[in-house]
Amino acid sequence: MAKLNTLALAVVTLQASAVNAGAPDTSMFSLSTFGTVGIVHSSERKADFTSTIFKPNGAGHSRSWSADVDSLMGAQVIATFTPQLSAVVQVISEQRYDNSYRPFVEWANIKYQFTPDFSARVGRTVLPVFLLSDTRKVGYTLPWVRPPMEVYSLIPITSSDGVDLSYRFHVDELTNTVQGNYGQHDSRQPDGAGKAMARNLWGITNTTEFGALTTRITYMKTDLTVEQFNSLFDTFRAFGAEGNAIAKRYDSNDTPVGFFGVGASYDPGDWFVMSEWGRLDSRSALGTTSAWYVSGGYRVEAFTPYITYARSRTESETSASGLTVSTLPPAFAEAAVGLNGALNTILGSGEGRQTLSLGVRWDFTKNMDAKLQYDHTRLKGNSVGPLINPQPDFEPGGSFSVISLAVDFVF
Repeated sequence: MAKLNTLALAVVTLQASAVNAGAPDTSMFSLSTFGTVGIVHSSERKADFTSTIFKPNGAGHSRSWSADVDSLMGAQVIATFTPQLSAVVQVISEQRYDNSYRPFVEWANIKYQFTPDFSARVGRTVLPVFLLSDTRKVGYTLPWVRPPMEVYSLIPITSSDGVDLSYRFHVDELTNTVQGNYGQHDSRQPDGAGKAMARNLWGITNTTEFGALTTRITYMKTDLTVEQFNSLFDTFRAFGAEGNAIAKRYDSNDTPVGFFGVGASYDPGDWFVMSEWGRLDSRSALGTTSAWYVSGGYRVEAFTPYITYARSRTESETSASGLTVSTLPPAFAEAAVGLNGALNTILGSGEGRQTLSLGVRWDFTKNMDAKLQYDHTRLKGNSVGPLINPQPDFEPGGSFSVISLAVDFVF
């Protein structure tokens, strides 16, 4: 089969830089569409497997097979007004926090190209955290059904409202791009849990391309508020000085969060290997978590079998003593026990996990593929990993398996 460089294809198909504004026969507007039709089965029947914390259900308890985990439809319009000025709008329909498929705007920005190598964008832009952030929603550009969740769930948001600057320089065959961004992001969480709000969200990313090799280094920082935590820690504050100290330590209310990540991909055409590592540091109940994965595949005609191993671990505390129950009156002791249990559930929920994935991609026709993937995940301690909606008899830890089928397209 002909060489398939998925990242290059994504840039050609979906990015504004792919539009040749100077060509006389180029229309001012260009349209591209993409999507994934997928179905997922999980062996865990007492909780739901899902691809992001912003979805309300998935495969497992709610239904044995779920089409909501990976399925989406998207469209992107690029308007090129002059050789320097352009705009892009990307709209996506996928399962949302309220269980609807109501379309939302993923990108909407105006770009000005000051020079061939220096540009600025204002509006809603991609958050360039990972190697595949630019095409994270476009399944056809990915070698797998979905990016390894141990790493990509560290930063589940994908866009930022603000300003984005990019400068590129060349040294012989090497191309280096430095990208800086500043903005904010709001995300609604399922089941009436409120919003997660990132303010003063800024970051710097360095991407280097040399032949078949691509590397990316990212640092990002923000002030994060998780409304879901607020009511819990407000109740802790009602217990006086000890409760106030616990709330101050663990509540996420305009709390600094930092992320550092590195990644590399080598894809000469017949095969690929890639790996990423990231570390999220939060001064709240979210704690400090690091994760990594390594993945490789070999292309044989239209088929690409691949294997991925991913692992995450919590570097901060996974349990806390909480309120001192023995000093409380009986009327308050029971409530304190419940609060301590809720706090320890949050701290232990991301204790760590590892996933081995085996899959195959079949490029059965132009601009379309089919994928079959098997994942086996082992949870550490009280971790729940990517599982949501745990039932009363669900036991954290243990292991489960997931089978995913997906068809991706780009037109």
